[in-house]
Amino acid sequence: MQPKPTKRLIRKRIALFWRAEDGVLTLFTIFMMFMLLMVCGIAVDLMRNEMERVKVQNTLDRAILAAADLQQTLDPQVVVTDYFEKAGISEYLGAVTVTPGDNLPTNYFRTVSASARARTASPYMAMTGVNDLPLYVSGRAEEVVSNLEISLVLDVSGSMNSNSRLVNLKKAAKDFVDQVVNNSLDGRMAISIIPYATQVSIPDNVADVFDLEGINAHSNCINFTADDFDTAAMRLPSPEAGAPAVTPYERTMHFDPWTYRSALSQGDGRYANPHALVSRPVCEANDAREILVLQKDRDILKNYIDALTARGNTSIDIGMKWGTALLDPSLQPLVDDLITDNTVSAQFDARPAPYDSDEYLKVIVLMTDGENTSQYYIEEGYRAGQTDIWWNTREQTYSAYDAENQRFYYSRHFDTDGDGNVQGNDRWGRAPYGCDNPSNSRNRDDWNCEPDAANGGAYNISFPGLWAHTPIRENYYQNYSDWQSGAANRWYYNVFDSVGSTTKNTRTDDICDQAKEAGVVVFTIGFEAPENGQTVLKNCASSASHYFDVDGLEIADAFTAIAHEITQLRLTQ
Repeated sequence: MQPKPTKRLIRKRIALFWRAEDGVLTLFTIFMMFMLLMVCGIAVDLMRNEMERVKVQNTLDRAILAAADLQQTLDPQVVVTDYFEKAGISEYLGAVTVTPGDNLPTNYFRTVSASARARTASPYMAMTGVNDLPLYVSGRAEEVVSNLEISLVLDVSGSMNSNSRLVNLKKAAKDFVDQVVNNSLDGRMAISIIPYATQVSIPDNVADVFDLEGINAHSNCINFTADDFDTAAMRLPSPEAGAPAVTPYERTMHFDPWTYRSALSQGDGRYANPHALVSRPVCEANDAREILVLQKDRDILKNYIDALTARGNTSIDIGMKWGTALLDPSLQPLVDDLITDNTVSAQFDARPAPYDSDEYLKVIVLMTDGENTSQYYIEEGYRAGQTDIWWNTREQTYSAYDAENQRFYYSRHFDTDGDGNVQGNDRWGRAPYGCDNPSNSRNRDDWNCEPDAANGGAYNISFPGLWAHTPIRENYYQNYSDWQSGAANRWYYNVFDSVGSTTKNTRTDDICDQAKEAGVVVFTIGFEAPENGQTVLKNCASSASHYFDVDGLEIADAFTAIAHEITQLRLTQ
């Protein structure tokens, strides 16, 4: 039997216990492990809560976006509820609010707001007295058709006649018009259509607003310079007295650089009337080729699209220049004039709107099936003044004056024998054919060129009149080729020049940059376009997602996607 410890022994053992250090770290380790488990547990609880919050937020975002879609035919509250039920969290959903906004029609503006609440269990934090964590999410989605200004810049060059491209374009563009009009409030949407080929033709009431230098009695186009592509604005004369004059734009002449005699042959040795307006002009006098400015009526827009025809070269730069200009506030005076002419609705009197207006969305849709090709213009020295050519009204033939020998050569069109050939003395005379010159004088004052039944009369024509009625090649061949030395250089190669594709690509880049810097949204469509054309369009688009590369009927999908994106949903909260 062990003896009982004495008090002294007990005190001694206690003292030894307090002095002993064995096991101290074990106690500290146990304490730290407990704290670590607590911290990790709390992190797990918070992570689970955040994961659940993200799940609920994503469900809510998708639900309100779908419910706010103006093309959604179901009740917006039903749509939101259905999303939460399918996600298995319907008990979380709180209030759903739907408003059309500002008393506007529901097919114009819709806002859907919703919130969701929940609590997630927190087993680790429960050890600290927190049994669960709150979860709260909310959001608002809005679809609204803003005030829209749209420029449809459409390629109508000759290649659009291939592979049913023009047919497919017309259908796609008309469907685009329907989509935009259907989602717009009257007076808040305006579309301009800019068909382009070698040039862009403008109607008389548009041309009248500008200061244009040069004579063209038949059509209206502008020869822009490189500097004109460095700005979206257009130069307009100031209506104020004493205002400084603006630099005029050079008017494109009405001329045909392509047609040759084979295209005019009538099959009997003669040629078609050279004084009829040229059939393939660079700048065309045709309502279907002229731009359409700020229209809202779907029938007007769709009928215009139906009337489009395709021919000529491709000038993407000029089409884009006009598409940008018609969105630029500098053309407000033009719109005011067109309102006065009753060709534009009075509802558009403040358009084009300022770029910094939050109430307006400006959009360009640029489409081509090709790439930039040559653009032609008449050289100085051949743009104005009288020619040395006379026109006989009865025989419909020209006489060209030979200043060195002081005599006239009659055009190859003229055939006095009726045998289909023009030879020998039939080709020249002392006066223009059709003028009476009894004294065989070389002095014009002695000529009688008044029209009569015998000679038909003749008159001296101007350069604008010559080019408007006779292709450049035809003039060279018929009037000069067989008697004037160096006729090819003087009357063909020196008469006109061109702007090539490299320069035009640079100009396109420049005007596209101006549009984007001003806040215009630029969509581009390459419709079976070659690589060079696609590169220009990609560079022009607002982003990679704003460019569409399509073939055949896919062009309709591109226009549909663009129309939907213009009225896209915006997650506003």
